[in-house]
Amino acid sequence: MRAHRNAAAGCALLFALTTAGCTGQDGPTGTTDAAPTAPSTPSAPTTATTAYAPYVSATTASDTDTAGSPTAYNLAFVISSGDDCVPRWNGVQDIDDASVASRVEKLSGSGATVRVSFGGASGTELAAACDSASALAAAYGAALDAAGSTRADFDIEGDALTDAGSVALRSEAIALLQKERSGLEVSFTLPVMPSGLDTDGLALLASANDHGVRVSTVNLMTMNYGESYTDDMGDYALASAQAAHTQLRKVFGTSDADAWRGMALTSMLGVNDVAGETFTLADAAEVRAFAEEKGIAWVSMWAAFRDEPCADDASAAEALTDCSGVEQESGAFAEAFAG
Repeated sequence: MRAHRNAAAGCALLFALTTAGCTGQDGPTGTTDAAPTAPSTPSAPTTATTAYAPYVSATTASDTDTAGSPTAYNLAFVISSGDDCVPRWNGVQDIDDASVASRVEKLSGSGATVRVSFGGASGTELAAACDSASALAAAYGAALDAAGSTRADFDIEGDALTDAGSVALRSEAIALLQKERSGLEVSFTLPVMPSGLDTDGLALLASANDHGVRVSTVNLMTMNYGESYTDDMGDYALASAQAAHTQLRKVFGTSDADAWRGMALTSMLGVNDVAGETFTLADAAEVRAFAEEKGIAWVSMWAAFRDEPCADDASAAEALTDCSGVEQESGAFAEAFAG
């Protein structure tokens, strides 16, 4: 998002709700000591409510942050400032900046949780800047501690997704971090097409699986499909979810219901980066209804600060960064995604 192998190894890579059939587990966040076994299949689909968890700026408050009463916020983004292994908000702001801590406190004041998102479409992801898994794990941990968070989101796209070395290093570092923090919840945010995850996304999940990372959620970026996709963005989001669901069942060796519950959907509201792609309020309502029907873990959008109409004299660039580019009331997308 803008700053904006088939590995059926059962419980070696866990969804949040697939631990019932796993041996050697202390619980959803426990450590795995015994050989992995396939998770049991629930007798009935989950009835848990699909959460709403928008991406927000970690450093700058917006009037639309709290629209839709989110149950969680994705703080975007923690990256390197360039070549060093030092985590910084958007690559420029100190991770322990007092203003960010104050912002996190306000966001969580309603009872919502915060998830620290690492990576994004711009800048240098820490796995490309750190020399060792231990240093990378420490950098990730410092950011989580600064935000008081036990949830880590890894938004991996572009060059970071195709860099096999950083993919492997990241997997090793996350596994180390989860050994130190048994309650750490991990999600991967990955690009998707109506045909599903591409080979790089599947390779990243296989790498995580090989290193024993416990993954709660795979968050699909249902956006920016390319010039060959010119039809309804809501339909494309649903097609992408359906295709990825089939892939995730194979990758994780899990049940139909748990594969849905291990999925999240993030759309880019309004005007997208690709010409001709516009995600409407009707699309948002369609995605929300689909997510509830399937029992998907959470829905999100890029981003809360864009959830407002543009000024009459706004440029095309501003519509991609500061507003939606469509006719709407402020906070309308949040309300649609929240259901």
